[in-house]
Amino acid sequence: MSKSKVIREPEVFGYVRVSMKEQNADRQIIALQPYQIPPGNLFIDKKSGKNFERPKYKRLFRTLRAGDLLYIKSIDRLGRDYGEIIEQWRLLTREKGVDIKVLDMPMLDTTYCKDLLGTFISDLVLQVLSFSAQLERENILQRQAEGIAAAKVRGVVFGRKSVEVPDDFNEIYRRWRNKELTSKEAANLCGFSVKTLYNLTAERRARDQSTFAAE
Repeated sequence: MSKSKVIREPEVFGYVRVSMKEQNADRQIIALQPYQIPPGNLFIDKKSGKNFERPKYKRLFRTLRAGDLLYIKSIDRLGRDYGEIIEQWRLLTREKGVDIKVLDMPMLDTTYCKDLLGTFISDLVLQVLSFSAQLERENILQRQAEGIAAAKVRGVVFGRKSVEVPDDFNEIYRRWRNKELTSKEAANLCGFSVKTLYNLTAERRARDQSTFAAE
């Protein structure tokens, strides 16, 4: 007697992404709440846009099956640039057969008008919106760069504040390297924290090695 194949019912999923760990994902999570997404089906990534490693999205992608429905707040949650957004949309909707609803743009709803015209309109809107998302991101980065440049012209100094090193730092440094002083004792004699001591000594060792290599 052959075993009957278990048919998996389509499920509802949600995906949330913030570009930095310090950013709050609550706004996106709250926007998804009315859609009755099971807690186990809500995937949240808090990663830097620089590296763009998205472990939760990768797990979500492996979990999704044909007929499932995915909710996202905005189209740029799928990728960091135009090309990646288009590619992820294609992989999800065409290759995996997943439906997507984008809350910020109701026209991006693959559950509506699944005929040829509906697909054409959805793809056209996707092209425009994903391009706009990339353009806005580039504009933000440009404004940030211009703001930093303008601040430097005004004399604003960026980066770690300079540390006042005591006159006898070389002697303290020598004694610390020879283990005559503990890190805490050496830091106290210099008047700053142990972390600052490590930073300064690391910079000094790197400078000494660079000088030695150049000789």
